[in-house]
Amino acid sequence: MFAVYADQFSADDPVSVLQVGERPDPVAPDGWTTVTVRAASLNHHDLWSLKGVGLRQEALPMILGCDAAGLDEDGNEVVVHAVVNDPRWTGDDTLDPKRSILSERHQGTFAERVVVPARNVVAKPASLSFEEAACLPTAWLTAYRMLFTQGGLKAGDTVLVQGAGGGVATALITLGRAAGLRVLATSRDEAKRARALEIGAHEVFESGARLPVKVDAVMETVGRATWSHSVRALRPGGTIVISGTTSGAQLDDAELTRIFFLQLRVVGSTMGTSGELAALVNLLDATGARPLVDRVLPMTQAREGFAAMAEGDLFGKIVFTR
Repeated sequence: MFAVYADQFSADDPVSVLQVGERPDPVAPDGWTTVTVRAASLNHHDLWSLKGVGLRQEALPMILGCDAAGLDEDGNEVVVHAVVNDPRWTGDDTLDPKRSILSERHQGTFAERVVVPARNVVAKPASLSFEEAACLPTAWLTAYRMLFTQGGLKAGDTVLVQGAGGGVATALITLGRAAGLRVLATSRDEAKRARALEIGAHEVFESGARLPVKVDAVMETVGRATWSHSVRALRPGGTIVISGTTSGAQLDDAELTRIFFLQLRVVGSTMGTSGELAALVNLLDATGARPLVDRVLPMTQAREGFAAMAEGDLFGKIVFTR
């Protein structure tokens, strides 16, 4: 079958080692099912895999991709949950110490077909296109868990989204607005600030700018470049939810004094559960909110999408179709 995969790593030029071609058809073991992929979306995880981050040499060749929407073995339209758990695990999917995500130990979604545990498929409503649904399992599920599970936010609360532009940030803005939050967003880029307003932010600011109000929570995916601003933006007792460090994890100042004196909470968040994915799908179906798709490319042009992500030339999600 056709697939987009890695068979070597390059830390300096990851796009140069991306492979596009034929791979063996997958075989579903007991308790797993085969999904025919209609659309799959690109994540930073896929680019990092080409650099050798999170993917072991002995696992190569590995089909890339965590997210997909398609048809199950009975022809039902489904969304694929990317977290693969130990078969004996019964708790929160994201807390399983033996968990992985597709394209780490198990072949990924950038292919004609992907095999996943049967519990990893969630019904796709007719109101969502395959391209829209394919955006949900990583970036949008991460945003949903950050806002509502880990952040505990409710209608009327004020949230700051750092670094508008990426897949998680745009999801945070759209979901926050749909759920009745007051959404503030930052970006170094004027055009991205304008787009953030278009997709639902109430106000936008340059990165590091003084805000007119203290916020209930900050959604932090940038790390070093925005950390101090995030801490200083919070009201006493507020919460930072962190799910990434795209600018680096080594802080110049962790702001520990401010954190303990103002009794701030710092909460980590990773991906989400299959139940949260189903809740996210239902939220979009009910509200009409939709993922922002930067561009749709045939899977044969995957290298173009990877290059755009490597250069930061996107606002929203890049989706590959078959």
